Parts: sequence; C-alpha cells; structure tokens
Amino acid sequence: MLRFRLKELIAEREFQTGKRVTMEEIAKATGIHRTTLSKIANQRGYNTTTDNLDKLCAFFDCSIDKLVEYIPDEALGRQ
Repeated sequence: MLRFRLKELIAEREFQTGKRVTMEEIAKATGIHRTTLSKIANQRGYNTTTDNLDKLCAFFDCSIDKLVEYIPDEALGRQ
C-alpha cells in the first residue's frame, strides 16, 4: 500500500515558515481540488494520479519519497 505523507509535509512547512498552510492555499497553488487533497491526506489507500503527485512535489519542493511511502501488505497484517 502507498501512504501519502501530505499531512507531515504540511506540518513541516508550517514549522519552517511559522504560518499556517491550508488545503485552500495548496489547491490554489497546484490546481488540485481541495476534495482531492483531503482524500490524499485522509483516505487510506486513496489512488491519485501521477500528475497530482508531480504538482505536490513541486509545491513542497521535495522528491517523491518524501511525499509517498511504500508499506508492504505484510506490515499491515494483510496477505
């Protein structure tokens, strides 16, 4: 399963800048709808497009491994 680390990146950006980062701000900067951002952040196993991943990496100025983490099914107790 892929786990998106959007919430962690938001928290990191807030810490670095000292100001709140909203989904609305990210949506305006990336062109990704707020509902999609919310699903990426909160819905386990959500399937998004590579275009969205590219836009988020550009917004947070990070590599894909900072945004997405692979978790093997065995680690989740599934087989």
